[in-house]
Formats: sequence, C-alpha cells, structure tokens
Amino acid sequence: MAQTEAEKALEIAQLMEDGKGQNVTVLDVSELNSWTDYFVIVTVTSSAHWQGLYRQVKEYVGSHDMEIHQVSHKTAQGDEWNLIDIGTVVVHLMTQEARDFYDLEKLWHAAKKLR
Repeated sequence: MAQTEAEKALEIAQLMEDGKGQNVTVLDVSELNSWTDYFVIVTVTSSAHWQGLYRQVKEYVGSHDMEIHQVSHKTAQGDEWNLIDIGTVVVHLMTQEARDFYDLEKLWHAAKKLR
C-alpha cells in the first residue's frame, strides 16, 4: 500500500531523530500555502551533524521514488539553517540559535502539529 505524504514526513522525522536530530517537529502546512504540505523542523548541533542528516534524507528519498528539488542555505554562514525541498515535504535543519530566532513554529502557528 502506498504511503501518504504525512506518513513520509513522519518517517523522515523519525529518521532525523534516529540521527540524533533534536526537538524534531512535523507541521502540516497544507492548508496554509500552495507550495508544500509538511515541514519537518530539526535542531542540529554542527555542520557535520546537518551534513550527516542530509545524507540520511538523500538515502530515504532515493529509496522512496522521491527527489530533492533544492537544498538551500538560508543564512550567510550556511551552517545555521539548511532547507531540503522534497516537494510535499520540506526539511529544515537549524541550529538552536537559528531556530530560536526564526521560530518557524510560531510563524506557522496555524499549522497542525503532527509531532
């Protein structure tokens, strides 16, 4: 049976937690925008940590007939907030400082929290 997009987002979240990602959150933003359905927000502790989690996402995507549309560095240093756009799921890998500053959960407060 085919997985729903919500199930994929939750699986990616579990993968991030298994990779020692911290404070992993999944938001259903499908009713709030037209460009994605789910955010997976993860706190990372270092550049090496986000790169390791990125590799895990890349492997997951490859094994689930999905594709990464874009990887963006949202801050000048590139280590504070990295975004992986998988289409219906967008993974945000953020340092604690960036997460506190940008506060995506507050910005998207109307989203349904799945995790």
